[in-house]
Amino acid sequence: DLFGSVEPLLPSLREDGVDVWVLGAGPYPPGVVALQQLLDAASEELEPEDVWEPEDMNDTCLYIFTSGTTGLPKAARVSHLKSIMCLGFYELVGASSRDVVYLALPLYHMAGSL
Repeated sequence: DLFGSVEPLLPSLREDGVDVWVLGAGPYPPGVVALQQLLDAASEELEPEDVWEPEDMNDTCLYIFTSGTTGLPKAARVSHLKSIMCLGFYELVGASSRDVVYLALPLYHMAGSL
């Protein structure tokens, strides 16, 4: 839905080496990765564990971009271990897929997004 806002910036994003990924029907201009087509073509079969299992739980799992309250926004590194520990919270409180979680924190805050 927001691609129209990004589209005018595509030339400058490409110059800066930024890849743009979009989830939606499209069509999209060349150089934009249409995720829906990739998801539709993906196999339902899981890859063997040695392909997706991290070698070290302290390796980077994802980056969360901070709000920039102390300056410009920056990426905060989150390890696989930290991600799993955050998921453990839901088990600790007995949460299930039937529960509704209301989030008061911004999604760019790690405690809010994980």
